[in-house]
Amino acid sequence: MVMTPGFKSTLSRRHFLGRAAGLTFAVGIGPGGTWLVADAAQKAADLDIGAWVRITADNRITIVTPAAEMGQGSMTGVPIALAEELDADWSRVSLEMAPAEPEIYGYGTSGSKSMMIVGSRAVRSYFEQMRFAGAQVRKVLLQAAAEEWGVDAATLVTEPGVVIDPVKRRSLSYGEIAAFAQVPAMLPAVSREELKQPQNFRLIGTPVARRDIPVKVDGSAQYSIDVRLPGMVYASVVHGPVQLARPERWNDADIRKLAGIVDVVGLEHGVALVADTFEQVLAARKALQVEWDRSAAAQGYDSEAMLDSGYMDVMRDPQSEVRVIDTAGAGSAVFDNAAKVFRADYRSDYAYHAQMEPLNAVARFNASGDEVEIWEGTQAPGSSRAAVARALGFDISQVVHHQQYLGGGFGRRSVTDYTIEAALVARAIRRPVKMIWTREEDLAFAMLRPQNLQCVEAALDQNGKLAGWRHCVVGDGGGLIYSGINLGDYYDIPHRQIETRGTSHGIRLKHWRAVAHPFNLFAIESLIDEMAVAEGLDPFAFRRERMALTPKAQAVFDAVERLSGWHTPRPAGRALGVSVSERSGSLGAGVVEISLDRDRIRVHKVWVAVDGGIIVQPDMARANIESGVIYGLSSILKERATIKGGAVQQSNFHDYELLRMAEAPEEIHVEFLERHTPPTGLGEIGNPFIAAAVANAFQVLTGKRLYHMPFTPERVRAVLEA
Repeated sequence: MVMTPGFKSTLSRRHFLGRAAGLTFAVGIGPGGTWLVADAAQKAADLDIGAWVRITADNRITIVTPAAEMGQGSMTGVPIALAEELDADWSRVSLEMAPAEPEIYGYGTSGSKSMMIVGSRAVRSYFEQMRFAGAQVRKVLLQAAAEEWGVDAATLVTEPGVVIDPVKRRSLSYGEIAAFAQVPAMLPAVSREELKQPQNFRLIGTPVARRDIPVKVDGSAQYSIDVRLPGMVYASVVHGPVQLARPERWNDADIRKLAGIVDVVGLEHGVALVADTFEQVLAARKALQVEWDRSAAAQGYDSEAMLDSGYMDVMRDPQSEVRVIDTAGAGSAVFDNAAKVFRADYRSDYAYHAQMEPLNAVARFNASGDEVEIWEGTQAPGSSRAAVARALGFDISQVVHHQQYLGGGFGRRSVTDYTIEAALVARAIRRPVKMIWTREEDLAFAMLRPQNLQCVEAALDQNGKLAGWRHCVVGDGGGLIYSGINLGDYYDIPHRQIETRGTSHGIRLKHWRAVAHPFNLFAIESLIDEMAVAEGLDPFAFRRERMALTPKAQAVFDAVERLSGWHTPRPAGRALGVSVSERSGSLGAGVVEISLDRDRIRVHKVWVAVDGGIIVQPDMARANIESGVIYGLSSILKERATIKGGAVQQSNFHDYELLRMAEAPEEIHVEFLERHTPPTGLGEIGNPFIAAAVANAFQVLTGKRLYHMPFTPERVRAVLEA
């Protein structure tokens, strides 16, 4: 078995229970609440299992953690809630990665179960069920100790890893209890009132060391790209230059003569080259010549022409299909009697996920060919396992999944097309295969954040109040282009109309960190700032005097105004900009300080205030927001993908540019508002505000407006010269 450093080996739940020496708890979560089940090895198939806890006689506690670890800390942050209510001694806790079984280890979403870690879901989705699970295990330990001592369990208390009888001044460690206790068949329900109050938290809200960091520092952490199997060969797929084109013929005989070539396998949208070494695969890629069919929908598509003028044609076409996303009050009618109307168009280019670890997976079939093992780092182990099964015509039980660390996800690793290709090739050649997409392949066959045009209008009434809002987004991708226009979460605009006009280009699209929030908030907050300037008001004053801020918005704006020292004069050549930020239930506001070096924007300082509910792990939360800031800055200052003739023009990081370390802000300050409400998502809240904040600071600095992101030097120069 291939081991993942930082975790114990992932076994089936039946083997997990069978090997345990001590107390093993299967924590069931269902319509009737949460309960513990004895004899779980026999009953597991009939139960909706949510988490596993094992306590051994040597005082070790093992918690199965269901959250994919891609650098955000969720592997550690999720089980903290269980350990808190269990009153576990965290130094004695080990973590074991959950199998890819959403019906057991998933969180509830839309009436089903999922293990997909996207949209900042990990901590907020698992928080409640983990707390209840930990509280129930603690109850079992208290009851077992009470029976051993012949006292009422209500008279006992716990300290980390210990049950205490304060009357007779005696104690039993959890390990000692595990040596004699029996898990009851059913446990009385734990009420919400029995959960710890925030003032009694020991682990929640207190920084603890992430369990993945040591193995990443010493190099022993295993990603799927590190997996080595006996007899394993290497593969890579060449996909069509036009997305979703199908291969018709290729120079098969020539390729098979090359050194080390094991096989050439035709796939639906590409040709897989298989060799003994990856270097031999790369050589074969250069020699491969493929004739592609010309029926792909993207054939001839020019993204720049479409964004420059085509989307405006769609906007003006009365025959365009309109989808209303949100409407309130009189909708558009308020504009007829408005005192002032402000209007602007905003554009945003395609963006690539740019995850650092190349997309890769390992697949191995058993001798009879009726079971496949998969090693991959995925954001959605359950969905990936099911997708591989469908592609092979297997039952899901025929797919054994080994979750690995992820070298960056950002939404791209929630689908596993490359893993399916690994499985198909492994079946075709009957050998273990490591599939690696090169960076060039990943960009050519990328799943992009969609480009779009936004036409935004705002109406001020006779009192100068913001009364109406019209917002139309044009582009391909459905919810990928309109998520994040959640005005009611921060501004109470009485009359609004939000709609999209869709069009299809045949380009592969995907959720990208914070999805559509970054470019939609760019449009929303830029126009609000433009109104503030026109009305001669400070941006904070305009929002307070002319707009109805929600209480949360008022709080985060107040916090970031103070945090940034907004009213403190800045050095010459520096300017500030502000924007709201919203994502995954969290609300924030951010301020940036920028300068301009000819045609290059430099962001020097960033301040962010966030209402994210209970902050389970402050250091991890802060790191996630800092990461979002950097990711967002890279996307608005550098990153753009363009398509000509249906083919992505960029091929690697020399022409798809990313923010460099030397270009990062010198300071990033993050402040969390103190809240005792359930945690909300923090993995993406650092991204959405950054474009508008930078654009608004640019206007202060230059008197000019930026309407097209990213703000490349060429675009900045054009705006300055206009």
